[in-house]
Amino acid sequence: MTVDPSPATSLVLGPEEGESVQIGGLGVRFMVDENESGGGFSLVEHPIAPRALAAPMHVHEREDEYSFILEGRVGVQIGDVVRVAGPGDLVFKPRAIWHAFWNAGDEPARLLEIISPAGFERYFRDLAPLFPPQAPDPDFAGIAEVQARYGLTVDFGSVERLVAEHNLVM
Repeated sequence: MTVDPSPATSLVLGPEEGESVQIGGLGVRFMVDENESGGGFSLVEHPIAPRALAAPMHVHEREDEYSFILEGRVGVQIGDVVRVAGPGDLVFKPRAIWHAFWNAGDEPARLLEIISPAGFERYFRDLAPLFPPQAPDPDFAGIAEVQARYGLTVDFGSVERLVAEHNLVM
């Protein structure tokens, strides 16, 4: 069998390749999307700035997430359980369970996120233009529309608590 190594079906994605967006202290590098995986999963890389809240408490209707920590310390709250994961740890965030995550350290953190099934990776692409620096101020109406489209419910009231409890910066 012959495989065409065109950019759309590249066999190797280098560390500086792939589209990226920035949403506050959370980066998103798109590595495998629904077209490349046949819809079974997507893979994104999340660099997270020191002491940054990557996502407040939220719940997915349709996706499970698996976070493999590459570097740094990543704090997670899944339901009522709070843990800190380090390099080599795998964190499972099942659909229909409230969860949040953040960089728990003073150094950058980085993780690979497997999202199953695929499709939710588009959320980050759709969300990024609604936040500074791409927009002068957060577009809250637009953010709510994107969240609804992807079956995501976010508890923005959890931001202040998470920042205070885990010594995070905004």
